[in-house]
Amino acid sequence: MKRFDGKTALVTGGNSGIGLATALAFAREGARGVITGRDQSTLDQAKAQLGASALAFRNDAGRVADATALAEALARQSIRLDAVFINAGVVRLGPLDAVEEQTWDETFNTNVKGPYFLLKALTPLLNTGAAVVLNGSINAHIGMPSSSVYAASKAALISLAKTLSADLLARGVRVNVISPGPVQTPIYRDLGIPAEKLPDIAASILAQIPLKRFGTPEEIASAVLYLASAESAFIVGTELVIDGGMSQL
Repeated sequence: MKRFDGKTALVTGGNSGIGLATALAFAREGARGVITGRDQSTLDQAKAQLGASALAFRNDAGRVADATALAEALARQSIRLDAVFINAGVVRLGPLDAVEEQTWDETFNTNVKGPYFLLKALTPLLNTGAAVVLNGSINAHIGMPSSSVYAASKAALISLAKTLSADLLARGVRVNVISPGPVQTPIYRDLGIPAEKLPDIAASILAQIPLKRFGTPEEIASAVLYLASAESAFIVGTELVIDGGMSQL
């Protein structure tokens, strides 16, 4: 018997990178997958990989109205959830003197406000024993230059894992958070960094990782499935750091 047979798992940002790897891992373990994303083309491609029972919703993680609409769409189809991985987020980097209010608002709307109100909207759909995993970041801990807004948003999300655990535990719902370090995902291409500079930046990052390699989306997915499964039933409000030792050594 697979770990998630007969269960339904929602992954936000499940159309690429860590989100897609996690949605596929849930599917391999028997779960019916529900994914969200902003790009219809990659959503369609991901849904095809997940199988006929999967559902895909175009959704903006930074819009509270979209969070409400998603919960309503699931409720109309009588879908209840056993696992939720709130993964969708944005990375906007820049030094203090270059950060605009728009950058702050977009980052916090997508990385904090959206996830908070999505979980609020989904709470009536969570089965007893359901698990919620939030996607944090080691940037909340390491003080990397030019990451102030992004790091602050992820620190807020890590805090929510603890406080929301207290709020939801009486309903039989556990909340935990993963904090990945550098992972091989398409997000690095979306940072606006010139392509010719990427190799030097990658080398600089690798020099800070004791294991001397980037993580893989599949490794992060394995950690999410552990925190969403019965194997971790005694783990509540905990942050699992997955960074090859970058923030520890």
